[in-house]
Amino acid sequence: MTASPRIIAGLWKGRKLVAPAGESTRPTSGRARQAVFDILLHARWAGPAFLQGAHVLDVFAGTGAYGLEALSRGAVRATFFENDRAALAALAANIAACGVGERTRVMAKDALRPPPGHAHDAVFLDPPYGLGAVPRALAALMAAGWVAPGAVVVAEFGPGDAGPEGVNILAERVHGKARLMFWNAMP
Repeated sequence: MTASPRIIAGLWKGRKLVAPAGESTRPTSGRARQAVFDILLHARWAGPAFLQGAHVLDVFAGTGAYGLEALSRGAVRATFFENDRAALAALAANIAACGVGERTRVMAKDALRPPPGHAHDAVFLDPPYGLGAVPRALAALMAAGWVAPGAVVVAEFGPGDAGPEGVNILAERVHGKARLMFWNAMP
């Protein structure tokens, strides 16, 4: 495993995270992740209190950077969906390094076929680019009970990926190849 992103702010600001070697996991850049959390912090539909006490879902988690960043900033629980073995090892190491094993749940499962779960307030989706996985994963997770009605959804899309249909986009930003979109989950 090689050095990778860092936690940007909160309790573990500056803590290095590990990522698996190779190209199978593409960690979101620190700049893009910073933009996501800055938007959440300053948006009238989220704001400073949004993450305080929140349950967050980090889907296609990779290193777990989104979920761990949310925990560092005040979320109380994070659930991670990841099914790549190398990424699961990095995720476990990062959770252990932050000392939050009791506040996390790792689902070593395919997010497109999730088991029944409980509702989360915020959902971060960062799938491999080019697979059209965001709408399929979100639909499956909602059907299985993992997403609260009205939850804030944050998704990262690649250059050729289509965005969500039939939703009211709250914010959208482009950082390098990543297009970040925010919306509320429909009941």
